[in-house]
Amino acid sequence: MQSSGLDALPAPQREAAHAALRRVLGSVPVDTISTVSGGATAAAIFRVDAGGRPLLLRIEGPASPLRNPHQYVSMQMAAEAGIAPRLHDVDATSRVAVTDFIVQRPLNTYPGGPAALARALGELLARLQATPAFPFFVEYPAIVVRLWAHVCRTGLFAAGVLDPCTERLENISRAYRAGSSSLVSSHNDLIPANILFDGTRLWLVDWESAYRNDPLVDVATVADNLARTSELEDVLLQAWLQRAPDEALRARLALVRALTRLYYAGVLLSASATASRAAPDHDLTAPTLAEFSSAVASGRLTPGAPDTKHILGKMWLAAFMTGVAAPGFAAAV
Repeated sequence: MQSSGLDALPAPQREAAHAALRRVLGSVPVDTISTVSGGATAAAIFRVDAGGRPLLLRIEGPASPLRNPHQYVSMQMAAEAGIAPRLHDVDATSRVAVTDFIVQRPLNTYPGGPAALARALGELLARLQATPAFPFFVEYPAIVVRLWAHVCRTGLFAAGVLDPCTERLENISRAYRAGSSSLVSSHNDLIPANILFDGTRLWLVDWESAYRNDPLVDVATVADNLARTSELEDVLLQAWLQRAPDEALRARLALVRALTRLYYAGVLLSASATASRAAPDHDLTAPTLAEFSSAVASGRLTPGAPDTKHILGKMWLAAFMTGVAAPGFAAAV
């Protein structure tokens, strides 16, 4: 079997990948194996062309006590519901999966434009949440609190700078727990990179964060990324609920949206903390989306660079603290 593209993997992962491909392909020879980039995951992802069809080979890093243990069960259930691409093989021990490869088109080419896309996403969320419930992992606020505590420990910011954010998180968490939500099957990371359009329909991919959760987590994330106006948010909510949202739901969505925004601030700031900095940051001031986009367009900021992630993290943090529009992850690329 051709090994090109897999040679850089550690031997155990490489052997597990070859074993998975043998189980799927049998004696069919592999034509090409190429690296797939551009997503938000840390997994190693490859396109495998064999027998006239493209497959996707996904290889996760080592398991850890903090990693969601339910991603493969959730991905299987989503694939059976036709929400995730067809799953051909999975080895949860080796953390290797083989699925159909979706040849994607940009989301901004979805027929009918942003409103049609928001409607289709609302309908897709309703389908996902109607599937048999994924296994439970942890309450969503606990995930956010744990991630935020890590950011506070990194030394990325000077002492005391993040204290108002921590206080707001405590208040939001108390208000969230004072209400209640029936938990449903949830993807929990519906940024644009994990929503694929094949020219006909939408697919959800990258299920490493999937478990049973508050239904508004996925709604809030999609709204902040792909339904960024009040009009588009109304379309999304109407399609998801099949009715107009009431004020109680909007109030609950505001709480959940604050938590999802702090979660993504934590993801980006944790990433920027891995790069060495001259001194801790004393300032939480964040640019507007227009200012950020101008800096990227002029070359003053480089997409994917630690400094860019740091600034985006502060933009998501500003959205958490003030309620201003979140920058969305399209800005990151």
